[in-house]
Amino acid sequence: MQTDRTLIVVPTYNERENVETLVGQLLEIAPNADVMIIDDNSEDGTVALAEKLFGANPRVSTLNRTGLRSYGHSLLDGYRAALERGYTRLVQMDADFSHDPKVVPALLEASCRADVVIGSRYCPGGGVRNWSWYRRLLSRFANRYVAAITGVTTRDSTSGFRCYTRRALQCLLKIDIASEGYAFLVESTFHAQREGLSIVELPITFVDRRAGKSKMSGKVILESMVKPWALRLGG
Repeated sequence: MQTDRTLIVVPTYNERENVETLVGQLLEIAPNADVMIIDDNSEDGTVALAEKLFGANPRVSTLNRTGLRSYGHSLLDGYRAALERGYTRLVQMDADFSHDPKVVPALLEASCRADVVIGSRYCPGGGVRNWSWYRRLLSRFANRYVAAITGVTTRDSTSGFRCYTRRALQCLLKIDIASEGYAFLVESTFHAQREGLSIVELPITFVDRRAGKSKMSGKVILESMVKPWALRLGG
């Protein structure tokens, strides 16, 4: 493994429609980064397609999870793989193009001055596109709800578009992060701040997914509501 390289981890579940274009763009936009598809045992052949298209490319790898389906566990598996393979930083992003691949170089540049870089919709210059007023309101409320309960100062603690340094990954893996759904993002932000890691927010424009189906569920929403209180009381 060469030094000063980045691993871009993309958790997937039934993202066959997006994986070819996304990986192709990432390989071009971030020439010093490798890409890992971490799949939660998709039923649509996401991994099979990725391996067919990119299996001969040493910069692309896949991890097919067969245990408990979980966004949080997928990311933790990616963090461990990045450390084991000697990467100096990790970028995590969604597969549905709600996170613009063209922002990855800016995240990497910002990681030179911070342990955690969050692609933020709610810092100056950030925003969302193609959302209903109801979804905009709910998202803003969620972040203010988290901040009020936990004391997290990040404006967008629910953003999944991030870059972590190796130091940050090591720190997070020492903590027993238990969240399975998108509450994982809140929990990791909480612990990063509590452990004294430097955090910066980089403005992004979040765009609603262009293909595939949302993975949001009632269980995920409930966990997101309860987790901030668990962190406050037991953190």
